[in-house]
Amino acid sequence: MKTDPELFIRANTSVMVPPHVPEMRLHLATEAHDLWLKTEEELAAIGLPPPFWAFAWAGGQGLARYVLDHPDIVDGKRVVDFASGSGLVAIAAKMSGAREVLAADIDPWAEAAVRMNAALNAVELDFASANLVGRKVDADILLAGDVFYDRDFAAMLVPWFESLSRDGVGVLVGDPGRAYLPREKLESAAVYQVPVSRALEDSEIKKTTVWRFKA
Repeated sequence: MKTDPELFIRANTSVMVPPHVPEMRLHLATEAHDLWLKTEEELAAIGLPPPFWAFAWAGGQGLARYVLDHPDIVDGKRVVDFASGSGLVAIAAKMSGAREVLAADIDPWAEAAVRMNAALNAVELDFASANLVGRKVDADILLAGDVFYDRDFAAMLVPWFESLSRDGVGVLVGDPGRAYLPREKLESAAVYQVPVSRALEDSEIKKTTVWRFKA
């Protein structure tokens, strides 16, 4: 890593309220920073993978909203927020009374973002940088926002989520209609209209569904 993640995050984000989850504040990039629009060469020069952690994606906002509106889903339970990014969903779970919350993301920059955002919202989270895909998880609930955007990644996630569900882990997915969502394996729990950045999405509002994964 060629630069300090916390210093970079503070310099390239602002503390903002996600529009669909006004209960919390996060370090997020604004369109003015053009963080997502940096070229791959610019990002590589500072050792920065694509900064998924810098945005409140529609799937994550919808899933966080659902958890905050239905705290009984996580209250007193052990929760994993898979591909946590900014930590938005993990923070919502902790706010809703989860006993333990593990934010998991393989991006080392996400760890800094999650810890900074947890501190902003006065919650304590654990963090795992290991790749959990295919592994058993010591949790009651696994939350996953916006994970079905890539064909190969989706092909790995589906059997894993099926296995977790068979083992009794509740799997909830927040998704705004990504291309590789396995609809036939899901049942809808809620639908939201989530404000998003037109710079990242094809509209300013994304219809976002929270799905339960069927065993």
